[in-house]
Amino acid sequence: MTQALDAQQITTILAYDNSQRANYFLKEVVANNTIWILKDEHGCVMLNTEEEDCVPVWPNEEFAQAWATDEWAQCAPEAISLNKWFSRWTYGLADDDLAVVVFPSVDQEGLVFDSQELEVELKNSQKKSAKGQR
Repeated sequence: MTQALDAQQITTILAYDNSQRANYFLKEVVANNTIWILKDEHGCVMLNTEEEDCVPVWPNEEFAQAWATDEWAQCAPEAISLNKWFSRWTYGLADDDLAVVVFPSVDQEGLVFDSQELEVELKNSQKKSAKGQR
C-alpha cells in the first residue's frame, strides 16, 4: 500500500499536462499494481468524446475520489488489480467498443487509449520498472 498523497503533491500533479498525467498514471499503477475507477450502483462512470465512449481511470484513490462530485457524487472509487484489469477489463472494454481516458483533468481532458493499447503501455512500464529494480 502506498502513502496517501498530501495536498501539495495533489496540486502539483493536477497541474501536469495530459502527457505528464499519463506518464504519472503508468508509473503509479505499475508501482501500486492498481487502477482506480469510479462506480455507482449502475456501473462505472463514463465520459464521452466526439468519437468514443470512455471509461476514465486514475492512478490513485485520491484523484478518483476528487471526481465524485456533482453528477457523480453518488459514485465511489474502486480499486482494480492489474491482473484483473488484464484478464477481464482489457477484453471486456474492447468487446463493448469502449476506450479508456487516462487520468482525466478536472476539465475532462486526458489521453484516450483503446484498452489493448493501454495494456501494452502498462506491460511496457512493468518491464521498465522490473529492470530498474535489479
